[in-house]
Amino acid sequence: MPVAATYAPSHHDLELWRDVRRQLTGGVPSSLDEHREPRPGPRRRLKQRILKSGPESLTDEELLEYLLLAINPSIKLTRLSERLVHQFGGISEVLDTTVTQLSRIDGLSKATIAILKIVPEIARRMALEEVLDRPVLSSCDKVLAYCRIALGRKKTEQFHLLFLDTKNHLIANEKQQQGTVNHTPLYPREVIKRALELDAASLIMVHNHPSGDTTPSKDDIAITQAVQAAAATVNIAVHDHIVIGRSGHNSFKSLGLL
Repeated sequence: MPVAATYAPSHHDLELWRDVRRQLTGGVPSSLDEHREPRPGPRRRLKQRILKSGPESLTDEELLEYLLLAINPSIKLTRLSERLVHQFGGISEVLDTTVTQLSRIDGLSKATIAILKIVPEIARRMALEEVLDRPVLSSCDKVLAYCRIALGRKKTEQFHLLFLDTKNHLIANEKQQQGTVNHTPLYPREVIKRALELDAASLIMVHNHPSGDTTPSKDDIAITQAVQAAAATVNIAVHDHIVIGRSGHNSFKSLGLL
């Protein structure tokens, strides 16, 4: 008795039957849909692009979208990444936004916000590693890169001190003071006290101007001169005072102010 051949529908046949069935049933799913290859979701689509062309091939919105999906695959995006970038002005601004501000955004859990806050800290530590265990004065570009990452987007003024040893290697980078949007108090006596505690041979002063204008103010010049005078009494050199802005910097040494 002859055996009937098993019929295996081709891809074209399946698509044809789907079209006919959609017209007859109004689009109700059927077992034929089990043969359809799943369309890649946004997470898979972005992952494929990253692995093929690198993360630089993604827009700010897409980078943020993939990060949000990686944190929480079930998150309802509905243009959330675009909304965040538009609301805060860019992906850097989103990542530098305070926890309080992010908490007001619908769709962002505490766990998601915590991961978002980790990203800029990872970038800061990566930049810091580039200036550790090497002469700071011969690695000016890396020092500036670190300072821009650490301070460039802060909303209030912060004063940092880079303490160096006799070989100009970085001993410590410490935040001395945090002030208002346009003023940070700094006390020369406290600066020198800390330098002696660390056995530092020299230091670099760094602070930011949230306004973006990196022109040294009269107060900046006065405090620099006061710190330099106090440091000279204990043979500690002040190599520079760097003012950091969102998109640039100014150096007292380059300006002839030190």
